Amino acid sequence: MRLVAVLIAVLGWFVSPGLAGTVTVAPGQGALVAAIVAATEGSEIVLLPGRHDGPVTIDKPLTLTGQTGAMIDAGGTGSVVLVDAPDVTIRGLHLTGSGRVHEPIDAGVKLTSKARGARVLNNVLTGNLVGVDIHGARDALVQGNRIEGLRLARMNDRGNGIYVWNAPGAEVIDNEIRYGRDGIFSNVSQRNVYRGNLFRDLRFAVHYMYTNDSVIEGNISIGNHLGFALMYSDRIVARDNISINDRDHGVMLNYTKQSDIFANLVTGGTEKCTFIYNSHKNLIAENSFVGCEIGVHFTAGSERNTITGNAFVGNRTQVKYVGTTDVEWSHEGRGNFWSDHPAFDLDGDARADSAYRPNDLMDHILWSQPAAKLLLGTPAVQLVRWSQSQFPAARTGGVVDSHPLTVGPRRAIPETIEQMARAVPLWAKGRTDDDTDPLISH
Repeated sequence: MRLVAVLIAVLGWFVSPGLAGTVTVAPGQGALVAAIVAATEGSEIVLLPGRHDGPVTIDKPLTLTGQTGAMIDAGGTGSVVLVDAPDVTIRGLHLTGSGRVHEPIDAGVKLTSKARGARVLNNVLTGNLVGVDIHGARDALVQGNRIEGLRLARMNDRGNGIYVWNAPGAEVIDNEIRYGRDGIFSNVSQRNVYRGNLFRDLRFAVHYMYTNDSVIEGNISIGNHLGFALMYSDRIVARDNISINDRDHGVMLNYTKQSDIFANLVTGGTEKCTFIYNSHKNLIAENSFVGCEIGVHFTAGSERNTITGNAFVGNRTQVKYVGTTDVEWSHEGRGNFWSDHPAFDLDGDARADSAYRPNDLMDHILWSQPAAKLLLGTPAVQLVRWSQSQFPAARTGGVVDSHPLTVGPRRAIPETIEQMARAVPLWAKGRTDDDTDPLISH
């Protein structure tokens, strides 16, 4: 019977040469490479359970599918699967054992500039320097994958979960990424969508460098050094993202312009919910900044930003800003909610009847002269603060919200995410070798 089946298959091959079909490959030395060489354009190669030898290169449009338990292992050399052709799909595989060379980049899946329209779907990627490297591949889709990066002693020696370089139109959706360096590192690209991803125990969840006209939406960052770092990028929409227990910042804008930071939640004791550094003409609206050491650190000449409709709740310092002129944080009669603003709303319009100033002269002194904190409880400090509250002429410049809200936006955290957030993040377990400065480390 087996002989008959083989004869039928061979007869079919000769009768219909060049037509796409399905090829099933069992584990065996060189079997996968041979199947790719023999495959026709548009065919599907299905890998049976077991370990298949890598690395492999796909240089024609086809689909590479794994049955449950199918693994490709590169044995520590190169990229496990290198895609160098358009319209290739890789799905349902366990990909492991890439090399550890940073240049060129070794990865679980490497998409070259020829891999336009590639699809990397529902794979498990472990033990690779970089999970997926979208290196110039336009309109690629990376969706539903689980990526676990390396856990080397030095974080900068690890690779990123997904690296996007000069890949317009690439989409990264519904992936789970843990360990390694950055979850998504997006560099010199445009028109990208990063949606619905979960990031844990990384340096940055999403790291933007020179990436314009893109969307970061519905992602969750738990226990990373920094949640969402938008750097040197313009016209970004970052909305509905959640940062929980991230160490340094939840959201950072560094030389970011004309972007919408909308309806995000930062909570869990982060040092700074938001850090805005030399960023201009941005809309920061409907966000919730809860329980941080500093709600917003606003510095380095950031100008013409619209800040409205946000909730600043239970932050030790709501705003850190030093300036000589007033900066208005309301828009068209709508300001922000401040949990420490003891105001009345006699006309019932959901606007407080008095303006809110988060900082006074003593705050400015304490930030510029940290040694002055020793005087915090002295009568002299209390006298300065009382005088400034009673005599407006004594006020220095700073943030003022002329129309503070009495009710702010609230966002619920899914129960499954709350359970994950209860785990102690790696950065809180006493490690010091992974310390980084987010303004200079890329």
